[in-house]
Amino acid sequence: MSSPVPAYEADWTRTALSRDEFAFKVCEQGRALYRDLPWRCVDDPYAVMVSEVMLQQTQVSRVAKYWERFLSSFPTVDALAAASTSDVLDHWQGLGYNRRALALKRAADLVSSQMDGILPHTVEELVALPGVGPATAAGVMAFAYRLPSVYIETNVRTVFLHELFPDHEKVSDRMLEPYVRQTCPGSGVDEAAKATRLQRSGDFGKRGDASSRNEVAFAGLGDPSEDARAWYYALLDYGAHLKTQVANPSRRSAHYARQSAFEGSHRQKRSFILKLALSSPEGVSEEEALAALSKFEMESGRGAVDADCGRAIVDQLVGEGFFNRQGDLLVP
Repeated sequence: MSSPVPAYEADWTRTALSRDEFAFKVCEQGRALYRDLPWRCVDDPYAVMVSEVMLQQTQVSRVAKYWERFLSSFPTVDALAAASTSDVLDHWQGLGYNRRALALKRAADLVSSQMDGILPHTVEELVALPGVGPATAAGVMAFAYRLPSVYIETNVRTVFLHELFPDHEKVSDRMLEPYVRQTCPGSGVDEAAKATRLQRSGDFGKRGDASSRNEVAFAGLGDPSEDARAWYYALLDYGAHLKTQVANPSRRSAHYARQSAFEGSHRQKRSFILKLALSSPEGVSEEEALAALSKFEMESGRGAVDADCGRAIVDQLVGEGFFNRQGDLLVP
């Protein structure tokens, strides 16, 4: 039996800045660098969850093109649950990492059928949903419910590493967690019951137009030192800025991994077959799909796809629920 992993505690005597100095700098930078993104100052937990899932391993500029279109087609949890998997995947094309779309659909199915279409408002309940990890759950808590949470993603991690641990290497999130927890301010919405009541009354989900969002952003965002939502916006924006000014501090994280190239990758081959299947409502034969993939690879200056490799990719996609195999046809 393995020994329990010891918990870290925050020790502000060993950081480059004191807690107060760090909080002041983040607030100052956050105000100066604020980005008025379309999913900000949104109280709808479903809309926030969609944005958080989309932002996993995907640039902000790309997500901005998809988030509003996705919500126009699937404005509520129930609408997403009622949609076909192929329709959801079709709306996701271009964002990459299509497993995220499947997981989001499955989470919506569960919430719609078992939770009256209302997302949970505790981290423990949120992470029990398909595809929802600690960061996504914490994002919903902070951004939609304005409740304190431990939200650690790449930009947040960057700020803590750069300001508090400039000389450390291989810093784990477990080490950062107590600092993230201690610096997150208290709730801007005091009771979980209020979140439930707002969802039921329909107040959530009213995203408004760009002008109303700007008004909220600059006049009603809240003080980052007092509001969890504003605090994490400040961290995110300062972290994104730091990456343009210094060597990426997140490389000193124990969790840093360089994203592999898409061109010629296994991911690209999966994406090619999936797009072909989704564009063929009546189905496409597996032989035809693999021949088209080999042609694409050769036209791109690479070799033909090995038959066993191609069949393995199709088997993976079928097994993961992207489409069905009906005889020799791949049907979305």
